[in-house]
Amino acid sequence: MTELPQPRGVLSQNKVLADLTWLRVGGPADYFFQPADVEDLQEFLANLAQDVAVFPMGVGSNLIVRDGGLRAVVIRMGRNFNDIRIEGDRVIAGVAALDAHVARKAAQAGIDLTFLRTIPGAIGGAVRMNAGCYGSYVADHFIRASAVTRAGELVTLGPDDLKFAYRQSELPEGWVLVEAEFQGAMADPEVLSARMDAQLKKRDATQPTKERSAGSTFRNPSGFSSTGQADDTHELKAWKVIDDAGMRGAMLGGAQMSEMHSNFLVNKGGATAADLEGLGELVRKRVFQNTGIELEWEIKRVGDPL
Repeated sequence: MTELPQPRGVLSQNKVLADLTWLRVGGPADYFFQPADVEDLQEFLANLAQDVAVFPMGVGSNLIVRDGGLRAVVIRMGRNFNDIRIEGDRVIAGVAALDAHVARKAAQAGIDLTFLRTIPGAIGGAVRMNAGCYGSYVADHFIRASAVTRAGELVTLGPDDLKFAYRQSELPEGWVLVEAEFQGAMADPEVLSARMDAQLKKRDATQPTKERSAGSTFRNPSGFSSTGQADDTHELKAWKVIDDAGMRGAMLGGAQMSEMHSNFLVNKGGATAADLEGLGELVRKRVFQNTGIELEWEIKRVGDPL
C-alpha cells in the first residue's frame, strides 16, 4: 500500500466501515484517519500524495458503503471537532457536533434552529447536504464554514461558495469541512423546546426510528422538504410516488422499504449493501414505469461492489 504521512491523530489500515454506518453495511476503507485537530488535518493533507483519494465521513447516517469497501483515506472527525459555541444570535459548531445537539443548545440560548432537531447526523453532513425539515434548510441559516483543502490550506466558505440547492451543495473533491456558523431568529427558549418536543413525537409516530435506516432514501421530486403545515402537498413527495408504484414494504434480501414510511430503506437484518442499493434501484425503476419520474438518491452511495 502507499506510504502515508504519519499524523498525531489515529491512522489505521483496512478499517471495516459497516460498524460506523447507520445501515450497518459496507466493506473496509484502505485507510481511516481521525485527526487530532485542524492543524493535524492540514499537515496530513498537505503531505498526502495527490493520487490518493480522500473521503470525509460523518456519523454515517446518510450513507451506503458498498460491500467491496473504499479505495481511499476515509477521514472522520471525532470529539475534537464537536464544540458548540454561542455568540449573540450566532451558533458556531464543529462538524462532528450532532444536529440534535446543536438545535438543543441553540434553543437554550433562545436561537431558533429547531429544524435541525429531528435531522439524523452531524453538522458536516447537514451542510454538505443542505439538510432541511419543516420547510427550513441549512442554507436559510448558514453564514460561513471553515474547510481544509486537499492541499492542506484552511479556507473560509460563504453561501456563494457552496452554491446550496435542494439536498445538495458544491464542495471541491477532497476538501474537508471543519466548522460551520449559523444564524437564527431569537425566541423564547421554552417555546423552542416545546416545538422540538412536538416535532420529535411526530417523527417517532411516522418514521421507523427504531430500525436500521439512513433517513430519507430519495429526494422529493417536488424539490422541497415536508413543511409540516396543514396545506403541505404530497403528490410529488417521494413516499407518495413509491406508494403509488406499490413498493411500500418491498423486500430484497435483508433490505426493505419500510412499512411505516415507504421512503425509508431499512436493514431488517443481514442485509448487504448490494441488497439495499439493489432494492433502491428497483424502486426507482418501478416509480419511473408508473409515473415517468426518475427518483434521485438522497442517500450517498460510495465504494466498490464485491
